[in-house]
Amino acid sequence: MKNIKYLKSLFFIFIGSFAFYSCTNELDTNELDEDVFSSEQFYQDENSYKQFLSKLYLGLAASGQGGPNGAPDINGIDGGFGQYLRAYWVLNEVPTDEAVIGWADGNLPSLNTHTWGSNNEFIYAMFSRGMYQVSLCNEFLRQTTDEKLSSRNVSATTRAQIVNFRAEARFLRAFSYWHLMDMFGNIPFTTENDPVGYLLPPQKDRAFMFNFITSELNAIQGDLKDSQANEYGRIDKIAAKMLLAKVYLNAQVYIGQAKYTEAAQELNTVLASSYSLTPNSYAKIFMADNDINGAQNEIIFPIRYSGTSTQTYGGTTFIIHAAIGGNMNGSDYGVNGGWWGLRTRPEFYNKFSGDARGMFHTSGQQLNINSIGNFTDGYAVGKFKNVKSTGGAGSDAQGNFADTDFPVFRLADAYLMYAELAVRGVGSLSQATTYVNALRTRAGVATVNQSALTLDFILDERGRELYWEGHRRQDLIRFGKFTGSSYIWQWKGNVQTGASIDDKFKVFPIPATAIGSNPTLQQNTGY
Repeated sequence: MKNIKYLKSLFFIFIGSFAFYSCTNELDTNELDEDVFSSEQFYQDENSYKQFLSKLYLGLAASGQGGPNGAPDINGIDGGFGQYLRAYWVLNEVPTDEAVIGWADGNLPSLNTHTWGSNNEFIYAMFSRGMYQVSLCNEFLRQTTDEKLSSRNVSATTRAQIVNFRAEARFLRAFSYWHLMDMFGNIPFTTENDPVGYLLPPQKDRAFMFNFITSELNAIQGDLKDSQANEYGRIDKIAAKMLLAKVYLNAQVYIGQAKYTEAAQELNTVLASSYSLTPNSYAKIFMADNDINGAQNEIIFPIRYSGTSTQTYGGTTFIIHAAIGGNMNGSDYGVNGGWWGLRTRPEFYNKFSGDARGMFHTSGQQLNINSIGNFTDGYAVGKFKNVKSTGGAGSDAQGNFADTDFPVFRLADAYLMYAELAVRGVGSLSQATTYVNALRTRAGVATVNQSALTLDFILDERGRELYWEGHRRQDLIRFGKFTGSSYIWQWKGNVQTGASIDDKFKVFPIPATAIGSNPTLQQNTGY
């Protein structure tokens, strides 16, 4: 079983004396309820600070406080559907050429066809999850001020650790704010300086959020641990640099200004760090022992999972199970069966030719998707597995839950970001070709010449290397291929052969429930 130091046995987090305000049908997730927020008794044990920090990480991985679907952090949606990574993954993969999901639950089918609206409960799940995470981070920062620590006579040793903890919490808040800004545009905004209790958070535009996120990530650099000096799974300086590079890379989308030079500056630190590619194997990165099989040196920031300690119907458990169906054998993927849901679309499959990164199951499947609800329409994807590189399945003997960590950021992405920046005029095309070919050599495909590096090639190469890792929607938007008709895939625009879609779909609507709770919020254009 994995040694998950910051996640193990943390579902309880003192529910009685340390209850957090969960998402109600009024979507009051922006702040903690002053009547139920944490008591001073909790902080009598100095270990409580790391437990609270663990909850911030756990919020990305688990559904709530009691196993796979018990005591979920947010209400109004099934605990599995409402888990952070699952909600994020679905919204950033299913509307693209990389995935479809065949289930008919609620408004889920509309994500396949770009017919969603503000009443979509799966969009609501991501919005409320993101705001809930922000609330947790805000409360951690309130509880760890110098004034609070002095009043509790916290030891010098613990206070020194809390400097790192606070920087990690600020990263995690910036991380969720980035997701919310990227997906919803103008969003509610609160910090630890806002009062706890009933509050109508002001809505801030992308320019404000962009400046806040970048300033926070720059401010915490001195308080984060050096490259790979923290526990695996926790934030270090390089993770913060990677997130900064991501935000700057997408600045043209967010604020209408290119920040490619700034992105390259941050990325250079990542590329010069101690992280390294997983040698000789692409598959190891997505296996049950990817925390110890060498992939941990490529994964800059994972969301960690254990089949026994972080049991959830979201995360990699969802990605693995939902991709299995037809004549596929669950045991080949380290689980006890399939959920008959996820496949890929033909336009994406056709980008692979003899490329070992394309881990598709085609037997018994047809390439074209005539009916989204039919699992055998569309090739299945077997990239993520609950199987160890040494053989055998993960730690859950029943095969229900996965051990496989999800790579949020990894070095291969940094290589391709550098290549994109070079093609856009910032960086060396020669070095970019070296980076691209390092990935292609690992994949067992032919290397390319510098002349092959175009924006279209980079977008396709990002797909081949990073598919099903939650990047595709953002990439297609940045390259101008998500909306409009310049790139069409099956069921885009609710047409089997594909159709143009409106630019409004570059962001999701602010959930109607959120606007009902906070009438000061303005809906995104077109919704």
